[in-house]
Amino acid sequence: MAIHYQCRHCRNTVGKLDTHTVNSEQLGIHKLSNEERQSMVSYTKEGHVEIQTICEDCQESLERNPDYHELDQFIQ
Repeated sequence: MAIHYQCRHCRNTVGKLDTHTVNSEQLGIHKLSNEERQSMVSYTKEGHVEIQTICEDCQESLERNPDYHELDQFIQ
């Protein structure tokens, strides 16, 4: 099983963990609400976990342009 972190805005890969023994507490997923978990965490057919996050570039863009928070995607 691998855990893939992907930017929710630009879809770039932020990171990847290749591991067979990790639980939600180690990843911090247990601190998410059910709604957050449903929107941020998904599972592939191969059994991998995909976590939606934000990359440094998109975070900087949001900080410079706060009105972008209203958009689901601001990078075209």
